[in-house]
Amino acid sequence: MTTTGGCYCGQLRYEAEGEPGFRAQCHCRECQYISGGSPNVIMGFPDTGFSYTKGQPKVFARDDIEGPARREFCGDCGTHILTRAASVNDMVIVKVGTLDDPSLFGKADFAIQVADKQSFHHLPEDVPAFDRWMG
Repeated sequence: MTTTGGCYCGQLRYEAEGEPGFRAQCHCRECQYISGGSPNVIMGFPDTGFSYTKGQPKVFARDDIEGPARREFCGDCGTHILTRAASVNDMVIVKVGTLDDPSLFGKADFAIQVADKQSFHHLPEDVPAFDRWMG
């Protein structure tokens, strides 16, 4: 399976080869910052099958915490494309809104970081929810 996507302005494009390892909602505070307040809807793709086909992302990682996630985004329009995190070092965590066909998401396998969930976030009733990353 080849999945393609990119940023809002079109200056950054990617493709991901392979089946998604997971589909999830993430309610962590970091995702709330990136999304503007909502949980992030994400898919994990094999890192070895991910590549940028147009442009190169800007990268941000906090320097005030241990083992920060690395966030990749378009330097022109600011669209957040993906996260690389030590907890899933063999995968890239792609933001579903950047997919050319977001309907590929289907539905979440689980919701994570719900300990940070806001009262206005909604959890599907039939999706397992975890206070922290799968634990």
